Amino acid sequence: MHHLFPSLTGSSGRLRRLAGVFLGGAVLVALGACSGFRDKLPSVPSVGSFITPYKIDIVQGNVVTREQAQALRPGMTRAQISDLLGTPLLTSVFHGNRWDYVFSFRRQGEALQQRKLTVFFKDEVLDRFDADELPSETEFVASLDQRKKPGKPPVLTATEEQLKAFDAQNATPQSGAPAPSASPATSYPPLETPGATK
Repeated sequence: MHHLFPSLTGSSGRLRRLAGVFLGGAVLVALGACSGFRDKLPSVPSVGSFITPYKIDIVQGNVVTREQAQALRPGMTRAQISDLLGTPLLTSVFHGNRWDYVFSFRRQGEALQQRKLTVFFKDEVLDRFDADELPSETEFVASLDQRKKPGKPPVLTATEEQLKAFDAQNATPQSGAPAPSASPATSYPPLETPGATK
């Protein structure tokens, strides 16, 4: 094959470079055409100006309420604390004498809420605990329920003027107007023809 095209066999590197330059130029022309085309399109308002995506509430960690923290007593075993508060979110090999219960809650458009309770053990029983300001169960449930509360129901009474206007619109026809006639009684044929056999 090399004897048919002697000039191509020695210049394969040159051909590759030429193909690379050509491909790079084609890509640059295509990108330039796209940007020029975009400039000629009519302007569209940004999506964020009228559409906001729904973001779910993110709850992470252990919820510990004020009532649970008040039930903690020195001398409780690890099993009793685990039954009361649940499995701790953070346990450390290096700090085997403490359990950390961390709770975080993020809602769209609001600041991150974070609470922490740490229990300390001595001789495998509860020695003491430190906690942030914890909500009661009722307060915690109320903070999660942020649905729109229904507003005041509309007043369903009419003034005297409104009632008179309504009566005037729906007044009975005058004596000169023809009264609607009652619909005549209609007779229907029998469903089965007499004498028909099945």
